[in-house]
Amino acid sequence: MSVWNIFFLILLATFTSCNSQEKERISKINGVSFVASRDVIDSSHVQPVVNINANWAAVMPFAFMQNLESTELIFNIERQWWGEREEGAKKTIALFHQQGIKVMVKPQIWIRRGEFTGHIAMKSEADWHLFEENYRNFILLYARLAQEIGTEMLCIGTELNTFVSARPDFWKQLIKEVKTIYKGKLTYAENWDAKQQVPFWNQLDFIGIDAYYPISESKTPTIEEAREGWLTHKTEINKLKDEFKRPILFTEYGYRSRDFAGKSPWESERVEGEVNHLAQENLTQALFEEFWEEPWFAGGFHWKWFHNHSQAGGIENNQFTVQNKPTEAVLKKYYSSSN
Repeated sequence: MSVWNIFFLILLATFTSCNSQEKERISKINGVSFVASRDVIDSSHVQPVVNINANWAAVMPFAFMQNLESTELIFNIERQWWGEREEGAKKTIALFHQQGIKVMVKPQIWIRRGEFTGHIAMKSEADWHLFEENYRNFILLYARLAQEIGTEMLCIGTELNTFVSARPDFWKQLIKEVKTIYKGKLTYAENWDAKQQVPFWNQLDFIGIDAYYPISESKTPTIEEAREGWLTHKTEINKLKDEFKRPILFTEYGYRSRDFAGKSPWESERVEGEVNHLAQENLTQALFEEFWEEPWFAGGFHWKWFHNHSQAGGIENNQFTVQNKPTEAVLKKYYSSSN
């Protein structure tokens, strides 16, 4: 073989490798958090997700607790909405798969009166054991479902900081048990301010963050201001990525279309008025510009998307959804460019 042939082969291999790395760099999880429906859904309810170029969806069955100290978890019963139990989750996953959309199963807990799940704590060791067994049964139910239907990812919990911090051995053992049942990718969704306290990131495939970071004090932040507001937080995220050598996944991200949406993005209380679509639009675009080109960033699931698209969101709505709002076009644009 001549020197020129060898040179050509090296050049071709280098080009192929760079091309492959570029493809890996821009291929992202462009997801939506698909809200469980009261009623049975069909393919028409999935089509709007396809229309915004999403390639992933989080399907979220629920368990319910009476209060922060209750040992009982109520799940997969007839009194729940169809989409909140196993039957609905299975059908919803199948509908997404039929459209070529991958799925993360993300079982979640709802506490009566909307108390924060991060504060769940039992009163005694006996109560902890009872609660842990109930939580284990909840997660393993959906681990089996995820394996049965070929779901691509499973999230083993959402915003359970006190539970995670107080009972690390339970969680490490739970992950081992899940892995005997489910062979897909695993993550856990921790709140943005508690991500460093999770002791089992090295057992998972992704570091999952619910990314409600405070990034602006302005009523209507500009894109530039919002990007500046990410600088400190992004440094922290990078340190976590470097420590555990895992890609970062925003298991939830999004902003309300209201005044001061970047100040306390986790707030979900209903308020009248204060509708501000430009704030939502600028904050969302800034997040895409800041993260979606990073090779270590896996992507994210926008919070949140309702099945009844034509009735969801709208110009008078100041909640998180982007449906029928200007920011829906932002999502569609960036999801199209990084698919």
